[in-house]
Parts: sequence; structure tokens; C-alpha cells
Amino acid sequence: MSNQTSQLQSITVNGHEITYDIHGDAAGPAILLVSGWCQDYRLFKDIVEPLAKQHKVIRMNWRGHTHPDLLVADFGVKEQADDVIAVLDALGIEQVVPVSTSHGGWANIEITDRLGTGRVPRTIVIDWIMNEAGEDFIKDLQESQKPESWKAGRQHLFDFWIGASDNRTVIDHIEKEMASFGFDMWARSCRVIENAYKMWGSPLKRMAALKEKRPIIHVYSQAPVAGYEEIQENFMKQNPWFGYRVINGKTHFPTLESPEQTAKVISDFVSDNS
Repeated sequence: MSNQTSQLQSITVNGHEITYDIHGDAAGPAILLVSGWCQDYRLFKDIVEPLAKQHKVIRMNWRGHTHPDLLVADFGVKEQADDVIAVLDALGIEQVVPVSTSHGGWANIEITDRLGTGRVPRTIVIDWIMNEAGEDFIKDLQESQKPESWKAGRQHLFDFWIGASDNRTVIDHIEKEMASFGFDMWARSCRVIENAYKMWGSPLKRMAALKEKRPIIHVYSQAPVAGYEEIQENFMKQNPWFGYRVINGKTHFPTLESPEQTAKVISDFVSDNS
């Protein structure tokens, strides 16, 4: 990580250092921003201040994600949720709206499920592949778990996420921040993601299995397959607590590519008491 690390606060939970920062002090549910795998709090650098004008905002790094060069013992979705809940408890956060990006969504929904509607009244997932995993995606995940092919597998993912965009902020995020994580974390992340799809089938099916339903919105800018909106429309008809919002953009990273629009969607959804 950059020297921005010094700006973060640190707490030890479950035997691991978790770093975070807090912006704003508004009443109401706090917004918790958590990234996907092999990313950190900088993914939200352009939306945290707009959100903090009306909300208390917490950015939190997953275990092992503050210092990419330091190896940590194996962990997965359960441990990610354990850590987040422990930090929220330690900070005395009574109500929270988790906002996750990409496959941080698996841990987000685990947190949402375990804390119940009283503590998590609504949830936001950003650019999470809602449909069942395609053959090419699974192949890239599997290649990224092998020492001899992980960089090529990772590059395929990078290329897809950038698409046709020449957005320098997005490219720097991938080439400087995501690429700072090595084989250990990339292999772990791709294994955890692959196993999650095997277990649940898709994020839509995981959300449908929530013990308590509450409003959930999917915010995204990059459609991975044709008919992506139709997939979500059909799910929404059967599950009216679910909704989606398409953000203008070409990449997998609306918080960086379209921060003003993304921040407004998040703030409006968090403030909606209907």
C-alpha cells in the first residue's frame, strides 16, 4: 500500500489486523464500504467524501489486504464476515448498510444474513456478476490458482474489467493497486470465488436464500453477458425486494469511473425509508 496507510486506524480482531477509516458523523445507518478481493479502501477514494456529507462512512480493508507483501493464513467468506462483524461490534455501530464491490458481495451477503434486518436494514452490491459463472470465467479463475499460469489468468480478468476504456484512474487501480497483490492472495481469491459459485450457483440464488429479506440493490456499469438486465428483471419480478441500477461507464469499476453518479445512487438508496 502507499503511504496512505498511515491515515488508517488499526484494530486487531480474530488474531488479525484490520485497518479502516471513518468519515462523517451523521445519524442513521452507517455506510460500510468494502472492496472486492485484491483491492483496498482506495477503490472508494472518489465517493467517500460526497457520501460523508450526509452519512457516517466506514471504509474497511479485508484481512491480509493492508500490506499485500505480507502472507496470511488461509481464509474465506466466513472469516471475512467474522472480521467485519467484530469490527462493527468494537466500534459500536448499531445499524449499517454494507456496500460491497465485485466478489466482496459473497461476504457482504453473509454479513447481511447473520446480522438480520434490525442491524442491516438494506444492502448494496456493486458490479457483482449476477448470473451463473460462464466457462471462460471459471477457466480464468482456475488458471489464476496455478503458479505457472496465474499471471496470464489474472491478465484475462484485467482485460475484461477494463474493456475498451482508456480511463487512467481505472487502469492505475488495476496496474498499481490490484497488481500489487501476489500469487498467494490471487490464488486464494479465485478459489474462494469459484467455490462460492459452485455452492450457490449465482449471487441471485445466494440473495434469495437470505433468512430475512430486505431491500437490496445491484449497481453496475459493465454487463458480462447479453440479456443481463433481463436476468435481473426476471429475478426482481419474483423477489420485489431486489432492484438494480445501471451506471454510465465501460468498466467493472463505477466507483472510480463514475463516482458522482455512483455516490448519489448509494446515498439515495441508504436514505430511502420506504
